[in-house]
Amino acid sequence: MAVKVLIKRKVPREKEKELLGLITQLRVLASKESGYISGETMRNAKNPLEYLVISSWQDLKGWKAWLANKERKKIQKEIDSLLGAKTTYDVYHYPGKRPVTLTGYRRWEGG
Repeated sequence: MAVKVLIKRKVPREKEKELLGLITQLRVLASKESGYISGETMRNAKNPLEYLVISSWQDLKGWKAWLANKERKKIQKEIDSLLGAKTTYDVYHYPGKRPVTLTGYRRWEGG
């Protein structure tokens, strides 16, 4: 089941450029991970010091493998040090969704 991970960060203006560089490094690494779908970085329209990263994964297993990645942990440590706060993650999935199968579907040759 697909998951989306939301990561919010408060970013002082003077640290913004460095943070965005580190986030880019993370995204490049993540794109090589099994199960990675996409990532996007957004800035709060009402509070420009708040950033939101949305990371999409095919399943929770892929996300957990990424979370345990040693290179990711190293860059994440730099981010936490830069911002003076530990990053937290909120993981979401779609309610009541089950994998789609073609079993029983008319005219499907394997069903």
